[in-house]
Amino acid sequence: MMRRREFLPGLFVCSVLLAQNQAQSDDRIYDEVRMKLAQDRDIGGNAYQVEVKDGEVTLSGKVQSQKQKTRAEHVARKVKGVKSVNNKLVIETTR
Repeated sequence: MMRRREFLPGLFVCSVLLAQNQAQSDDRIYDEVRMKLAQDRDIGGNAYQVEVKDGEVTLSGKVQSQKQKTRAEHVARKVKGVKSVNNKLVIETTR
């Protein structure tokens, strides 16, 4: 039977490794979302801000239409590891 003092350091190490792995995963998701948005012919070229925390992606910035806003969210959702997308993109109307 494992003693408590032997178990706690192991638990700490596991939680640190899990946190590091999550940060690496968020970095990969960020890179992939940015790349996919830039490469998409319908929405590429717009200035998007992308934030990722624990697999949750937040998109912000300006788009020209509802179609672009919806497409950007769809592209982000398709990236492996994305748990949810918070779409804060604003449709910029021309005057």
